[in-house]
Amino acid sequence: MSKKIFLLLASFLFFPLGVFAGSISINEMAWMGTTTSANDEWIELYNNTENSITLDGWALKSADGTPKIELTGAVPANSFYLLERTDDTTVPGITADKIYTGALGNSGEDLKLYDNLNNIIDEVDCSAGWLAGDNGTKQTMEKTSTGWQNSENPGGTPKSRNSAGVAAEANAGQIPPETLQVPAEPIVERTETPQSSPSPVAKQSYPSGIIFNEILPSPDGPDETEEWIELYNQNNFEVDISEWKIQDIEGSTTTYTFSANTKIGPNKYLVLTRPETKITLNNTGDGLTLFQPDDKIIDKVSYNKAPRSQSYNKTGSGWAWSVELTPDKKNIVSALEKSAETQNSATEQEGKGDASKELLTATLTQNSSSFNFGKFGLLFLAAIVTSILFVIIFYFIKIKLTKK
Repeated sequence: MSKKIFLLLASFLFFPLGVFAGSISINEMAWMGTTTSANDEWIELYNNTENSITLDGWALKSADGTPKIELTGAVPANSFYLLERTDDTTVPGITADKIYTGALGNSGEDLKLYDNLNNIIDEVDCSAGWLAGDNGTKQTMEKTSTGWQNSENPGGTPKSRNSAGVAAEANAGQIPPETLQVPAEPIVERTETPQSSPSPVAKQSYPSGIIFNEILPSPDGPDETEEWIELYNQNNFEVDISEWKIQDIEGSTTTYTFSANTKIGPNKYLVLTRPETKITLNNTGDGLTLFQPDDKIIDKVSYNKAPRSQSYNKTGSGWAWSVELTPDKKNIVSALEKSAETQNSATEQEGKGDASKELLTATLTQNSSSFNFGKFGLLFLAAIVTSILFVIIFYFIKIKLTKK
């Protein structure tokens, strides 16, 4: 009988591990796109457990806010989950499990996978640069048992077991001759610049100081023709923004690329209308990201619900809505409008503070239990231990009564 109680105790203690220790990992990324298009990016997750795992309430987020993907559906046991950017034609012949928007920067991203209790399940920190993958050959970044590698072939292995691969550190100077038929995009761009150009000139073509200054998401007239975006050059010199890009982050995202010889004078403005950019600023909330030609993010702005006939203005203390529309001019925001915006920001920060407290409480509970149970793990474990103690006490009382 004592042996049975021991086995019962052991099974109860280890039962939570079988329930809560499910593992989803970021398994492969085509951060460089495909040979068809650099925009055809995709991400693959893998469920390495023997149970199906539901992803409702889960999220895959980049530290810089783009992309930010809310996950749905489920991943069967020992199976893959494919996320395709923009539409389901990114990976021909394979149906996506999730369509998302938002580009992966070619210079790297810090991606975190969160479960429905906001626990971090997996992280790939490539903020200092991608650990593998080749933008020239379009070989993907594949996970291995010891780290990351380049896929054996261009295009990788979406929704399939990762390839034998090529060690990422061995790529330099060792690209197979047949893959050289695919031109590397960065090399094409560099050949447009004469080799005789001095390096200081090349550096000055990508300065900082170009910012979003004012946007009008909900004009008094038709959105299709009267929405606009204003940039401002904070520098005291002219900046060439040819091949720079603007991309919105909500709904059906659109990327606008500046044409050749587009310049902004020193301390000058540049106003872009919706008919020109084709970017739709959603009235219910949206955001914009400004990229340099090397895909480095230079500025970002986001807003919640847009008031009718008011523009969103950059101020010395942040952003504020204003009834004074000032395209191609210095922003005008009244003290009253600034005060209202400050109060709204304080309310938002208070809400974020409450959420942070809740997350901290859940984290402390998780750490104190030594298992990754989530928010209610400690209570669950306490209930199990109480039940076991009750069984043991009942057993010994029964033995004493039997002896009598």
